[in-house]
Amino acid sequence: MRIRHLAYVSLMALTLAGCNDALDTASVDLSTVKNKVEQPLPSHILADMAQKGMDRNSPIMIRIFKEEGAMEILKANQSNRFEVIADYKICAWSGRLGPKVKEGDRQAPEGFYMLTPANLNPNSKYYLAINTGFPNRYDAANGRSGANLMIHGACSSSGCYSMTDQQVLEIYAFARDAFKGGQKAIQLEAFPFRMTAENMWKHRLSPNIDFWKMLKVGYDNFEVTKRPPEVEVCEKKYVFNQQASGPFNAGGKCPVMTTPPALQVALSTYDKQYQADYAVAMKKYDDMAWYDPTEAERKAVVAKQRKGHDLAYAPTGTALAAGKMMKVADLEAMMSNQSAQQIARGGTVLSPSTNPSTASIRLATATPAAANPAAETPAMAGQQPAGPVVAANIPANVPIPMANPMNPGLNPLAYAPSPAVETAQTEAKKPPFWKFWAKSE
Repeated sequence: MRIRHLAYVSLMALTLAGCNDALDTASVDLSTVKNKVEQPLPSHILADMAQKGMDRNSPIMIRIFKEEGAMEILKANQSNRFEVIADYKICAWSGRLGPKVKEGDRQAPEGFYMLTPANLNPNSKYYLAINTGFPNRYDAANGRSGANLMIHGACSSSGCYSMTDQQVLEIYAFARDAFKGGQKAIQLEAFPFRMTAENMWKHRLSPNIDFWKMLKVGYDNFEVTKRPPEVEVCEKKYVFNQQASGPFNAGGKCPVMTTPPALQVALSTYDKQYQADYAVAMKKYDDMAWYDPTEAERKAVVAKQRKGHDLAYAPTGTALAAGKMMKVADLEAMMSNQSAQQIARGGTVLSPSTNPSTASIRLATATPAAANPAAETPAMAGQQPAGPVVAANIPANVPIPMANPMNPGLNPLAYAPSPAVETAQTEAKKPPFWKFWAKSE
């Protein structure tokens, strides 16, 4: 127990140090910024771009990992593969792990969102802001509500991903430059955590696990191709990188879909390693599962670690620092107690970390294949046989990436139409992205 306690203390200290470092990484003196909308990226970032073979105005994508409180900016290199060019510790995010469901639940969105120039707000009261685009087509099809969910400065959040003003100055500049280069839409991928086999096992008891399995398919597609996946929505689900016999309707029946052969093979190989890693995680943690801390518990860790220090910024901390692995029985009892207390106070349990029901636990301890939707059989997914099922059985969403007419030589997966023309373009014949991907391998 003492070793485990020391490990947790060390993790908290490292996380705190990471947050403090992140607050300092974007070290521009804001008093010297004359035009925040046109403020250039720092010279050290431009130097990193040149070293990695990236053009200043090449496409970007954004990835968020709630649990560790991390935001990554990825940029296309000369091979049209996206790699991390900058990363930040999120200063404040509210709620717990899990998607935003309704207005007022204080949850920050999870899913796949497309950001157009219209999403940029240079006049935000929070210094600068980028609207996440919530609710997207998936959210709307599933009756989820909320508005004005942003990435913004000021380090204060109620459903947003809030950064320091210095950080959002850089993030805004990345998006601005990419749009100037011709990118039509930037993909924002917001995940609860990195979708590794170990993390999927740790969180298997969460009532959000089916939603996360769906997101994992998009996550896997990026890990295989290193390009933003093409995202569609049908039957109120996300689907990724699918060749379809007809148009997609968010709430309607999915068209007949197949996975491009080269991508299917790559995903199958990727999944074999995932299954091996999942088996290791099952054995390693056996009857253990992760306790996802409340926002108050995250803040308490930060307050304790920073006691006596300047709290000009009061980050909400990370779930990694405040959460812990627990015996399933103990976790069930804790979550039941939390739920009872919340109900007694007149509240509702919007997004608990763990569903303490016996049925939930039985489902969660199924085989590794069931834990990874990509490995399900056609019979399980209700789809036609076509090798590994990649997307048809998993929720889908968001605007549709299209080739950029301003710069057709760049990755067509990095672009999407603006919301105003999305419907018309959805019905038009799209570029064969799978041929582009296979040809460039």
